[in-house]
Amino acid sequence: MAADARPDVPKEIRQAAILIAIEALGLLGAAGVLLVKLITGHPTKVWGAVAEIGFAVAGAAVLALCARGIRALRPAARTPIVFIQLLSLPVAFDLAFQAGLVAYGGPILVIALAVLYLLFSPGSRLALDRIPD
Repeated sequence: MAADARPDVPKEIRQAAILIAIEALGLLGAAGVLLVKLITGHPTKVWGAVAEIGFAVAGAAVLALCARGIRALRPAARTPIVFIQLLSLPVAFDLAFQAGLVAYGGPILVIALAVLYLLFSPGSRLALDRIPD
């Protein structure tokens, strides 16, 4: 393949990148809500609240970079995406079913499962799997 020729991005990869970008936006939204609560409320541990905001923003940045990497068909981007999605499954389950917050945990669970499915679908694997030399 020529250096300037770029293979077509499979629809599964595009869909996964969109879902990952939605997750990143969701984390930015959560960081915004935490910031508003920090400013308007009376947190007992200010630095703990600031750390939570920082982690949410950092997580959003990582997810955005992963979405960009997977959209560019970089196989190395798949590993952190899978890791993050696998970590989000128990969190989503706990939120949705044990804490009774289905409105929060449900979307996280559905998106995580959809991203995992899309990344391991045949079209994605064909585009992302490395061929041994």
